[in-house]
Amino acid sequence: MRLFKNPTYDFMKVRKTAFMISGILILASLVSLILHGGPRYGIDFRGGTLLEYRFEDTANPGTEVSVPIDEVRSVFTQAGYPNAEVKYYGSTQDVAVQVDVGDVTQEIDEQLSGFVAKLQEALPQFSVEERRRESVGPKVGQELVLSALGAIFFSMLLILIYIMFRFEFRFGVGAVAALFHDITITLGFFSLMNIEITTPVIAALLTIIGYSLNDTIVVFDRIRENLKSFKRKVSNYSGLVNDSINETLSRTIVTSGTTLIVVVVLYLFGGEVIKDFAEALICGIVVGTYSSIFVASPILVEWEERRVSKIAADRK
Repeated sequence: MRLFKNPTYDFMKVRKTAFMISGILILASLVSLILHGGPRYGIDFRGGTLLEYRFEDTANPGTEVSVPIDEVRSVFTQAGYPNAEVKYYGSTQDVAVQVDVGDVTQEIDEQLSGFVAKLQEALPQFSVEERRRESVGPKVGQELVLSALGAIFFSMLLILIYIMFRFEFRFGVGAVAALFHDITITLGFFSLMNIEITTPVIAALLTIIGYSLNDTIVVFDRIRENLKSFKRKVSNYSGLVNDSINETLSRTIVTSGTTLIVVVVLYLFGGEVIKDFAEALICGIVVGTYSSIFVASPILVEWEERRVSKIAADRK
């Protein structure tokens, strides 16, 4: 399936503008992360306890109700948890509460169990059921953060080595630069939107690395094939890269578009549990498709032009 018949878009002509846009997005992401004190980690990483409650109308069981979230929050504030994060979870009758309690002693466990009765007392028009309770200690959370960062770092390192041997070193630099671009902007998006970084989000980031790399390698492979056709004696390297991107453009748009449709459906109808995962993938697919065209490939052109300029300067 070809969406474009013999496209001749001059992507390299706007590469300076693309670099500027990417630079602004990366800077905005880094500033947001710094101002927020780093990513906003979920309970999996920072430690704490997650409580989930279902509220049912006492008079009409089974009917959908809207729980006054402020009254639920006040119950936890009065019990000594003013920083508890209270929010709807999937519907207005399901409420999730995160409290900064990682090491659950018997005394704290009894206190947490008592919130069902406290909520029932504060909201007598509802019957309250505790549906879930998960606790993660701060030490375990810290270990998970280090493991996640290590997974991302080593995946990029291995990718650099792989592409360096399959293609050339400059191809590896372009691919890793594009991946760094994608991950930084996605993290910045989560920071700007104040969305938590959870284990599903880390899984999404690793998925983005693989997805973006696949797009980039398709373009790089076409560049290499075109270089072989010219026996590496290319007078217009920028034009060759342009031709290679145009030749793979239909494949890139179709692959990214169909994947994006599936992820958007997951985001809209998949429920609260995988919403953040889908959000990260949506952002990563859009940014990854952009970077394979406007970041990875232009780096090759810049590298080649500077190499040629250096050789010309040495001959003078």
